Amino acid sequence: MYQEIQIMLPPDQLYNSLEIHQRVAKSIGVSENRITHYTLLRRAVDARKTPVLFSLKVGVWIDEKPEIPAPFEPVFKDVSAAKPVHIIGLGPAGLFAAIQLISIGLKPIVIERGKDVRARRRDLALLNRDGVLNPESNYCFGEGGAGTFSDGKLYTRSTKRGDTLHVLQMFHYFGASPEILIDTHPHIGTNKLPGIIQNMREKIVACGGEVHFDTRLTGIFIQNNALRGIEVNNQDRWDTDSLILATGHSARDIFTLLHRQNILLEPKSFAVGVRVEHPQEMIDSIQYHCKTRHENLPAASYNLVKQVENKGVYSFCMCPGGIICPAATTEDIVVVNGWSPSKRDSPFANSGIVVQIEQEDFLSKKNPSPLDGVFYQEEIEKRAYQSGGGKQVAPAQRLTDFVNGNISSTLPKCSYLPGIKSADMTEVLPRFISSRLKEGFRLFGKSMKGYLTREAVIVGVESRTSSPIRIPRNTQTLMHPQIKGLYPCGEGAGYAGGIMSAAIDGMRCALAAGGVFSGSKPKAE
Repeated sequence: MYQEIQIMLPPDQLYNSLEIHQRVAKSIGVSENRITHYTLLRRAVDARKTPVLFSLKVGVWIDEKPEIPAPFEPVFKDVSAAKPVHIIGLGPAGLFAAIQLISIGLKPIVIERGKDVRARRRDLALLNRDGVLNPESNYCFGEGGAGTFSDGKLYTRSTKRGDTLHVLQMFHYFGASPEILIDTHPHIGTNKLPGIIQNMREKIVACGGEVHFDTRLTGIFIQNNALRGIEVNNQDRWDTDSLILATGHSARDIFTLLHRQNILLEPKSFAVGVRVEHPQEMIDSIQYHCKTRHENLPAASYNLVKQVENKGVYSFCMCPGGIICPAATTEDIVVVNGWSPSKRDSPFANSGIVVQIEQEDFLSKKNPSPLDGVFYQEEIEKRAYQSGGGKQVAPAQRLTDFVNGNISSTLPKCSYLPGIKSADMTEVLPRFISSRLKEGFRLFGKSMKGYLTREAVIVGVESRTSSPIRIPRNTQTLMHPQIKGLYPCGEGAGYAGGIMSAAIDGMRCALAAGGVFSGSKPKAE
């Protein structure tokens, strides 16, 4: 007989197999020798009460031989001579689209404007050390996309997007820890994800696919409402009748290109705010109700949402034990993001705190354009650059000073390597955003006692939460309504929000390009 049960364990017993076995037997009400096998299915921290416990979902076999599933083995075909499908962007959407195409026997040809992960590391080191930005190789552009060096969180708030387990299994197959298969909030870490991404790219090439770095989409050729080819690097024409457009939410030149070619775009809502950083010990103390975190407990995180004057104010991309990083894509702006190493052992905890922005907040009243959201983001990012004074130095303010309307005479230590400079963030952000952030922080301080503190610092600006553009597509074919053969995909097209959802959307678009997708489900092969 097989059962799935829930047990609770204190942190010091998390890896004690004898203790788990005994608790499983007691929970089911059988003797220990009747349990022939158990397996851990899900693990989560339950910090709602004191003491903090781990909640474990366990699959248990009683009085019978266990049915152990076969190891995950993805299908990889030789596609060197197969029909090609072109992909723009090697972020999670493009990467998983390429892997999916290989599994159904089509040849992916991936075009990536940035560099491979190794070369990209050198550009990021220069950016963090000297504030020197490479517009084509940075935290947003390059192999693996924004997720490669921005954390590697592997969870999505939507349970309807698709097969999340398949994505986790694929990451594990290419080198991620097996713990991502059981953790409620799986996480790879920026220090480990680049190697996994490289393994996936090498498999694509080994199967006959192609990956072209330092290659940028500069034109699309359309005839009789059908895709006929693309231009790259302003000079070369590549013929193709099938293109998965997975450029990410920061490829503003692509939005401009599509708009210039009269390809239908739609504005969409997004969010703008700041990144707030606390000492990690402080967040641990608040969340775990203790002075010292047990070594088996992960660095504590939080998830905060409030409504302020009919707009959501919420935490975004929370990074326990993390680092604030420069995420600009041009030299005249400042954008910040966050990431965590696999051990989450930085002494800081950071999170985006953002305000919901609707179309009526940014669309031009006289001449509305689908690019108005991009212009809105860019204007705020340029003000952040001016307040920082150049070289990616970011404007910053102590949290309590911001809430109380004071300029910070000093700033606490901060993980943001290019450096921070004291500034009045109300002069960087639009008034309706800063006023709602202030009230949001006050409310967060009531929900999390100790959160609203002078020891926390806000750093600006967090403006790339999602794409301000949606590239429309047919829900059945996933094809652009105007252009046969064009498949808008992932975050940049407005259909994903993070590594997991982008990867799932990439696989769906690959199936659509291969003709084995219908509506929300793949067709039977």
